[in-house]
Amino acid sequence: MKRRSFVQKAGLLTAAMMSGKMFSYAAEPEFPVVRKAMELRRFTSKAVENAITEFTDKVKNKELAWLFNNCFPNALDNLVSYSEVNGKSDTYMNTGDTDAMWLRDSSVHMWTYLPFLKRDKGLRNLVGGVINRQVTYILKDPYASSFYNDPAKVGAMKDDLTTMLPGVHERKWELDSLCYPIRLAYRYWQQTKDTSFFDAKWQEAIKTILKTFKEQQRKENNGPYHFQRTTLWATDSLPMEGFGYPVKPVGLICSAFRPSEDATIFSFLVPSNFFAVVSLRQAAELFRVIKADEQVAKDMEALALEVRQALQKYAITDHPVHGKVYAYEINGMGSYNLMDDANIPGLLSLPYLGALSMTDPVYLNTRKMIHSADNPFFYKGALAEGVGSPRITKHMIWPMSIIARGLTSTDDEEIKLCLKMLQKCHGDTGVLHESFDPDNPKQFTGSSYSRANSLFAEFLWKIYQERPYLLV
Repeated sequence: MKRRSFVQKAGLLTAAMMSGKMFSYAAEPEFPVVRKAMELRRFTSKAVENAITEFTDKVKNKELAWLFNNCFPNALDNLVSYSEVNGKSDTYMNTGDTDAMWLRDSSVHMWTYLPFLKRDKGLRNLVGGVINRQVTYILKDPYASSFYNDPAKVGAMKDDLTTMLPGVHERKWELDSLCYPIRLAYRYWQQTKDTSFFDAKWQEAIKTILKTFKEQQRKENNGPYHFQRTTLWATDSLPMEGFGYPVKPVGLICSAFRPSEDATIFSFLVPSNFFAVVSLRQAAELFRVIKADEQVAKDMEALALEVRQALQKYAITDHPVHGKVYAYEINGMGSYNLMDDANIPGLLSLPYLGALSMTDPVYLNTRKMIHSADNPFFYKGALAEGVGSPRITKHMIWPMSIIARGLTSTDDEEIKLCLKMLQKCHGDTGVLHESFDPDNPKQFTGSSYSRANSLFAEFLWKIYQERPYLLV
């Protein structure tokens, strides 16, 4: 994925960017219309529009209501292309700033709408179309992270030193990329009990995921994946002939890149391995629900147990200040990297992904480390504090990290703090960005960051459902 250049914005959005009609208060100068006009939106869901109206009518904080109005439908308005191919739902989703579909991003966007599937058949078909499209991509190349809509397109990354196929946008092996489609499919089934999308092709994709995970345990050799790129950015390529630095095969799964798309230092990326444990168990359950191959289900459960036991044995280390904490990356030889990145999965977001309890004592110690100077990517300014990423420059917080903090908190005061910081970070634009300066939110990277917008809408709706008294 291309690196975002630093962008500075000041003041409100220009009138040229404002089209369409929202609610009466949106015409006020502090709440300009941001959404596209109705006729320009790519997909409209009555259930989603009803939720926006309900939130707007009942939430006292009008700025948060405005932000929800902009962020919640963002993916439907701007990113989706729905059709039916041979009678089957098919949904392509570009990522906003690049016309390519990421397995991770498309799953995050659809996750936000899952609670509304029972109320909207069209929305249910849209999500099913994403599941179908993801299956096609996984079967094309399980090591790729993003794909073009045109299966024959050869793109800008064609010269990467790896096995690039037509239709592949970027071939960065990110363990979480194969976890997210399982997460989406599993929650879709939970919400609808519909198994019609879990056909033979879907089952083959799950078997491919299992095969890929086992290959990247690297028990006998480095496996088939390698990646190098001619670039000025060290974190966009892998050392050691494209295989990364060596690891000791201890049962964990290698991830060449982080969810930020930066190369890992030590290939056993701990948050993604926790995510894999959850995903393997969910896939095994779905295989049993649809009465698919029982041996595959057993193999997935066995791998989940192996990875879980290896995490308990190798991923915990003693910190001189915080006690026992989870490392971010390890190599199985005793080396570890103590940090956290703003992306999900990260160590902070593990309870949100169902990988750890929010009361896990090692997690709580890790959480304290993450929000301290002992995390090299924790930044604090006059208006906000949170986690950034080596993906961009210093002293820039990713709103995603603040959202993850709020989603993994049970403390009203901490959740209120997260809401306050998120309310301040949009730089008068009405949408969230990749990162922002905590001393001056009008300086940010990216014009709009779709994944952060979807996560923020999810966070706001969760608070509205569970703690509406905080939305004041």
